[in-house]
Amino acid sequence: MKLWTGFALAVIAALVLAIIGTTPPGPLPANSAANAFSAARAMADVRVIAARPHATGTAENAEVRRHIVERLRAMGLETRETVLPLPLRSTERMKGWSKGVHAPTEMVNIVGVLPGKDRSLPAVALMAHHDTVWGSPGASDDTAGVATILETVRAVRERGLAKRDLIVILTDAEELGLSGAEAFFASDPIRDRVGTIVNMEARGGGGRTTLFETSPQNGAAIALYADAVSRPGASSLATFIYSVLPNDTDLSVSLRASKPGYNFAFIGRPGLYHSPKATPDALDQGALQDMGGQVLALTDALLRADQLPAPAPDVVLFDVFGLFLVSYPVWIGWLMVGAIVLGLGYAARGLRGKQMAEGAARMVLLILGAALALFLLNLLSGAGREANYYDRLAAIALLEGMAAAASVAFYLLLFRIQQIKARQIGAALPLLLIGASAQAFAPTAAYVVLVPLVLVALAINLKGAAGKIAGGVIAALVLGYEVYLGHFVMQGVGPSIPFATVLQLALGSLAVLLVWPGVGKPMGRRLALAALAAAVIISLWVRLDPMADTIAIYSNDKAAEPIPITKPAA
Repeated sequence: MKLWTGFALAVIAALVLAIIGTTPPGPLPANSAANAFSAARAMADVRVIAARPHATGTAENAEVRRHIVERLRAMGLETRETVLPLPLRSTERMKGWSKGVHAPTEMVNIVGVLPGKDRSLPAVALMAHHDTVWGSPGASDDTAGVATILETVRAVRERGLAKRDLIVILTDAEELGLSGAEAFFASDPIRDRVGTIVNMEARGGGGRTTLFETSPQNGAAIALYADAVSRPGASSLATFIYSVLPNDTDLSVSLRASKPGYNFAFIGRPGLYHSPKATPDALDQGALQDMGGQVLALTDALLRADQLPAPAPDVVLFDVFGLFLVSYPVWIGWLMVGAIVLGLGYAARGLRGKQMAEGAARMVLLILGAALALFLLNLLSGAGREANYYDRLAAIALLEGMAAAASVAFYLLLFRIQQIKARQIGAALPLLLIGASAQAFAPTAAYVVLVPLVLVALAINLKGAAGKIAGGVIAALVLGYEVYLGHFVMQGVGPSIPFATVLQLALGSLAVLLVWPGVGKPMGRRLALAALAAAVIISLWVRLDPMADTIAIYSNDKAAEPIPITKPAA
């Protein structure tokens, strides 16, 4: 029993840390301090704006604009609406969604300005879009962003006159191809006054809000964010992943116009993405509080700064379970590679090369075998089929369970014996190769591998009782972070490629080796088969229960033409 105590404690601690990192803060009530962001206050706007679908050019959208304009003017903003021609491609997309019953030719942007002390200074802009897809009330996408702006403006006013102007940009026809943002940055006269933009989006109905994109050369911008936000949610891995996905938001347009900025979104409860069930009651108010808390803190800091952040070298950044932000220059990654090599080399003195090679081989088999298994299980679940992509978004939690069960099965098959140091070191070597390659080709994302390896290399070199305790702590930290990160990776890339989490599996497995007591062959085989059977059952569950009534991204008529899963994604 003593052999299992350290393992059990490490796993429990890891799960607690992962839950802390993935859980948004509780919503603040309507009677909270006037200068704070309150999700309860913001929900009053959500309930009005998302009372029904309000696609571009509809009477419902006109009612939404009327409400927004009244709210902005009541808070003292200089507000105007700009009617613009809708590009033909956007009109055709709407015709496809509505099966020809709606073909708008115009869109309407809303722009408001809250004056600051010095109106000659570059302004800070808050941006979201007020339109929805056809058939969805859009409580999250992007009513949550609009309501965040309204509550942020109110709180900023309560904090006193700021140094510079605050511009509100609420675009139309984002869902039709970013058309409103393109028109604003092409022709709106106030665009030249914008110094920094904070954009808000959503691809789901809850979860933690993440700063998932910034403008290039973000060193100074991230330093200001880190100082301003008390519970950050950000990573340069998210920025890297988003850069290679075929997705765009309104901020993409502003970045092409050389306007620096920040992009926030939450992606939990993905089954509500573009769904008729994306109603105010379904919106996670904690996610709204998380978005508003971060946006208000950042916006207030920008408005009162002597100078807006200037371009500075990009940094590696990540939040640690949402508790604090770590950031450092890209070149530090090479020092980590060197430290890992030295740490593993020092620990390998006098050990048998054959056993290290065995550990390396087992890790390679774990990575390749688990990737193949998850690919096949994904085919069995049907989640990879494009026609069912959005239906399966609602099943991501189940698919995460499938991935976890398959991962446990392969771990038990490959690392079921009592581990020794030589095999632990060998298991780290393939991951070191991956980390060094990432540092060379994707340095802002390499921390995902390098930071855990640094900790593991340290733990392997520690001896005695203190070494065992440190090993347990490091195992909990690394395993907890891999579970936490795997959850976001799974949500971010969607159900089509659940094997994207194989790297988190490998790193988590390496951490478990620090406390793993091992099991005998018969027991290991039985447990592995049980875990694999659970993964197959979950896959069949997803295939046979597609939750079709939970998801619809077209109109309420399921026969309508589906929205393409390429740009734009939000």
